Amino acid sequence: MLYINDTCTDPYWNLAAEEYLLKSIDEPVFRLWRNSNSIIIGHYQNALAEINIQYIKDNGIKVVRRLTGGGAVFHDLGNLNFTFIEERKPGEDTSAMFRRFTAPIIEALNSIGIRAYIEGRNDLLIDGKKFSGNAICIHKNRILQHGTLLFEASMDKLGAALKSRPEKFIGKAVQSNRSRVTNIKEHLLPGNPYGITDITSFEAFLSEFICNRYPNIERYTFSGEDNNAIGKLCAEKYSQDNWNFGSSPSYSFSRTVKFPGGLVELYMNVEKGKISDLKIMGDYFFTLPTDEFCKKIIGTEHTHDEISKRLSEIDNHIKTQENPLGISTYFNNIGQSELESLFFE
Repeated sequence: MLYINDTCTDPYWNLAAEEYLLKSIDEPVFRLWRNSNSIIIGHYQNALAEINIQYIKDNGIKVVRRLTGGGAVFHDLGNLNFTFIEERKPGEDTSAMFRRFTAPIIEALNSIGIRAYIEGRNDLLIDGKKFSGNAICIHKNRILQHGTLLFEASMDKLGAALKSRPEKFIGKAVQSNRSRVTNIKEHLLPGNPYGITDITSFEAFLSEFICNRYPNIERYTFSGEDNNAIGKLCAEKYSQDNWNFGSSPSYSFSRTVKFPGGLVELYMNVEKGKISDLKIMGDYFFTLPTDEFCKKIIGTEHTHDEISKRLSEIDNHIKTQENPLGISTYFNNIGQSELESLFFE
């Protein structure tokens, strides 16, 4: 078994590395890695239904789609991720896979006096609170299972980043379970007899435990060839909006906002990440017809950058027609930034 302990904290890179290790390395792999602030969504999830888009934009949080299924999770440097990649055993179902790959983690925590256990399909709990979510992907005869280990993660950021209003989105994707969560650090024994004080010492402990459990394990550092292949996958796939957002299932979105210029109700459908239908209603005043505005928005990607860009184009076009009000001619006394906010939670 190869042991890879990464220092890179770029979520785009790390998720690209997961795919590379699954598909391009033949040996069994154990990996420890961390991400800077990010939301990692399941392969078939609707990204925009899972995240607080304004919060992640304001706080520079990356959103990355992974290969594995399951729900959205928040990563920061207080969370340690682990990955096992091995061959699939004949007749082994996913429940057995989860038990096999989480067993070493449970054993490690039990060894320092923390009663961790698996519950349900893929969660690890302490005292009824979740500290680890796990997910699986199968490629040919190889299995990748990875999971989170919340050690000293920011619970405030976790809650804010994943906060959404499900009634606003109607889609086929699985919504993440807002389970009660906990940090491992809160459950360390009084007096800290094992000397685990922070995420770094916890990572060192887990690394030593796994190396002792698998005596034939050998440390592995990515080669230049590995890095080039991962970098290419990162640039062409994992850092791209069409993977992270465009793969989102079709969904409907609605929002009603009371602006100084009047009440505005927005209803839209999104297909493959782009607005396919848009209806805006309300008691606002207008100079140009709203239907005309909606037609100009249809086909735009439902992301902050693309909506902002399209609104600016419409605003500039109207102003070139010697109308200083710009986009406000469609919605009197409602500005571009207010209109942009209407498209997002």
